[in-house]
Amino acid sequence: MYTEFYGILILLIFSVVLSAIISGASYILGEKQPDREKVSAYECGFDPFGTPGRPFSIRFFLIGILFLIFDLEISFLFPWCVVYNQISPFGYWTMVVFLAILTLGLVYEWLKGGLE
Repeated sequence: MYTEFYGILILLIFSVVLSAIISGASYILGEKQPDREKVSAYECGFDPFGTPGRPFSIRFFLIGILFLIFDLEISFLFPWCVVYNQISPFGYWTMVVFLAILTLGLVYEWLKGGLE
């Protein structure tokens, strides 16, 4: 009855077993006594400076959020481009409005200096 799902079940079992084997081997073969170099904080090859809990600029998060927003735009554009000749005019204009809103958001961030 569910014969078409046996392949998926076998791959699922294989991936779980392989993950367990690799994790177990890493635990058994891994070094248990780390040295001073291994447990130190890494900051681009420099010795750590300042306290680790000090606040830093919110611009870091702003750039990250902007990257996510404009990166996700591509994930909406690709399927739309694939079925472009099969969608109704409503689907076309919905995507045009979506792109216009994103473009206005980009222009706003650019003018406010968020990309500096």
